[in-house]
Amino acid sequence: MKSFLYNIGYFIKETGRIIRLNLLSNVFSIIGTGLILIILGIVIVGTDIGNRLVVMLNEEAEISGYFSDSVDEEAKETVVERIGKIQGVTSVRLVSETEAQDRMKDILGDEAKILELFDENPFEAFVEIRIDMEAIDNILDDVASMIEIEYVRDNRAVLDNIKDITNTLKLFGYLMITAVGITTIIILSHMIRQGIYNNKEQINTLRLLGSPSGFIGLPYILSGILLTFLGGMLATVSIVSLINVAYEGIAGTIPFMPLPPRTDLIEKMMIILPSISLSLGFIGSLFGLSSIRERA
Repeated sequence: MKSFLYNIGYFIKETGRIIRLNLLSNVFSIIGTGLILIILGIVIVGTDIGNRLVVMLNEEAEISGYFSDSVDEEAKETVVERIGKIQGVTSVRLVSETEAQDRMKDILGDEAKILELFDENPFEAFVEIRIDMEAIDNILDDVASMIEIEYVRDNRAVLDNIKDITNTLKLFGYLMITAVGITTIIILSHMIRQGIYNNKEQINTLRLLGSPSGFIGLPYILSGILLTFLGGMLATVSIVSLINVAYEGIAGTIPFMPLPPRTDLIEKMMIILPSISLSLGFIGSLFGLSSIRERA
């Protein structure tokens, strides 16, 4: 540790020299890494929004139970109480015929006048049941087994489709992280190897002077970490800008979209992208550094 602190000036100076030696190539490496991480950031944001949408829909998930014709009003109230005690049911209420008709009028809007053609209210009372999606199978079985319930309607197909989309997005995100990692490591490893090759005479001189491998290789590790970190910061600034633009646009056109809080999403990106870039820079530099013995 004392040796590192004593030579920190040399390490910083040598890191700068290594970067300047292939400045144009290193600039393109920063831009390339930044673009790759931007794509990764977009995938992460999309996955986060998809997860939030599924959570919101799960919280609003409900099924409806329709009574048999022979069930009277008192029995309906009893059924509601029994359903409320089923594990996984978050809330339950009885929707009367009149309320069911009013809901349909709201849905039909200007076309609601068609309901005036009926002499009597065509809608039936039903039980509205909010549920935990994880327990939907057990709840459906318990409700359907009640003799007072003739039919149970659920929207599980829609929720399952949304879950499938989100799971696909997650898988795509994992594949993207893997692709970003491999690509960045390959680019950085090649860059470090090239730098070692260009400095092989100096490396041989340092070896003859008795310098340990760690002393020789540390500037290359620092340069690799610095370059990928700069790429990560470029990606972070770009993603934050995209988030701000997207939120402004969506707020004006799709106000009901269940977006995560903007500040939370921005803070998440400001932590994840630089952290990933630092990790990839360190790993890529180690791979590139393994060529010192071959090149020197």
